[in-house]
Amino acid sequence: MTELLFREDAYLQEAEGRVTELTSEGGIVLDRTIFYPTGGGQPGDSGRLEWQTGGVADPQFGGLTIATAIKGHGKDIILIPAEASRLPPVGAKVVQRLDWSRRHRHMRVHTALHLLSVVLPLPVTGGAIGSEKGRLDFLMPDPPANKQILEDRLNVLIERDLVVSDGWISDEELKANPSLVKTMSVSPPMGQGKVRLVRIGDGSDLVDLQPCGGTHVARTSEIGRIRFGKIENKGKENRRVTIHLD
Repeated sequence: MTELLFREDAYLQEAEGRVTELTSEGGIVLDRTIFYPTGGGQPGDSGRLEWQTGGVADPQFGGLTIATAIKGHGKDIILIPAEASRLPPVGAKVVQRLDWSRRHRHMRVHTALHLLSVVLPLPVTGGAIGSEKGRLDFLMPDPPANKQILEDRLNVLIERDLVVSDGWISDEELKANPSLVKTMSVSPPMGQGKVRLVRIGDGSDLVDLQPCGGTHVARTSEIGRIRFGKIENKGKENRRVTIHLD
């Protein structure tokens, strides 16, 4: 089972790990990782692995670029090389380095989408996160009357510099509070006894609380200004709302 370092610290950009498995498809499994795997609409992280191949007297080093990370069997995370290359052997100690600029933009967009679901309090039917923009699909038969008002409300929330934190809720508690689940298309990962909740704001400043396994910024002001893109008709009752990092 891969230890999820990104879960404890989403800002960790470099860490050591040890290779526990090489998959038949050329993927690499580590005992611990900072690479977030594709899931929940958020892309897998990219970056680099480096390791020593020679002995102390004649140290040599290997390295390869990681294109993405995906979920494997059980709780393993598989790192996918960008191209065919020499892989570190099982047991090798490696240094992981994130493409931090890309990851941080994912964190900003992901947190902004949580706030979008606040200014548009409608059931969410889908979503996707990118490094420049993100979108949510809403159960919304009619388009909003004024897109600029929604954009202004979203940026006001961002500028409040609200704290973003997480915690855990039991499967039973979540079942007893179904209103916490905003997304209709993807069910929270249950069956492990607990589900992660992401909270924006606290106390009287609490504006959002929902299950989520992704990575987020620590404070909303870190998102920066957001501008709305298209609001597209995606069916009889669905509309897609796209937002961009300004």
